Amino acid sequence: MGPGWRAPSAALVGGSVALFGGLRRAALALPRPAAVRSRPGRVWRWGNLLVSFAHSVLAGLWALFSLWQSPELLSDIQDGYSVSGHLLVCFSSGYFIHDSLDIIFNHQSRSSWEYLVHHAMAISAFISLIITGRFLVAAMLLLLVEVSNIFLTARMLLKMSNVPSPALYRANKYVNLVMYFAFRLAPQAYLTWYFLRHVEVQGQGAFLTANLLLLDAMILMYFSRLLRSDFCPSLRKGRDVDGEKFLID
Repeated sequence: MGPGWRAPSAALVGGSVALFGGLRRAALALPRPAAVRSRPGRVWRWGNLLVSFAHSVLAGLWALFSLWQSPELLSDIQDGYSVSGHLLVCFSSGYFIHDSLDIIFNHQSRSSWEYLVHHAMAISAFISLIITGRFLVAAMLLLLVEVSNIFLTARMLLKMSNVPSPALYRANKYVNLVMYFAFRLAPQAYLTWYFLRHVEVQGQGAFLTANLLLLDAMILMYFSRLLRSDFCPSLRKGRDVDGEKFLID
């Protein structure tokens, strides 16, 4: 990717921010479950999760299709390139910027600070990929996590809405666990191994490796919370989660 891509890429990222801003406004206009309407602290979280769900569906399937369509990219994680992958990185960068602004402007920074840390890592890493044109395939692999997030976000929406269908929640609980292994832990483990073994620890390589290792710690922490909440509820600490966005309920 040459320097000529940089200005169009900035426009694509900006367009993505605007797109998700429009989705956020549309989400506010949708009817909400009674369990959400009755708890003011849940209103922001509900709308935010709907936008997150939309991003997960679009980005997760996009990453999966792009890698399925061009499997040869996996043999060149550092310098492989595809237009579809480039557009995907711009699209998701816009989402992470939008979500960060949504959290900050709605005064949710304290309860959602972990997301702000994650988004700062993702935005800085993706911008470096857009500028240099390197490690694009690594970003596509990381964005497979959005397939897992489809079921993770559905789990959170089901809990918030108090859907009277325990069977639906239980089914999603097990599917969510499988997807967490297949699309979050497995790609993350492979990329961590690849970076530590094949990427020079200097410049962009060092920056991305540090990001990746920090993301490893966050993913394992979230996985621990998920297991405690859904499979070992007796170990879960009680807390009010109306304003929180994370895997703690």
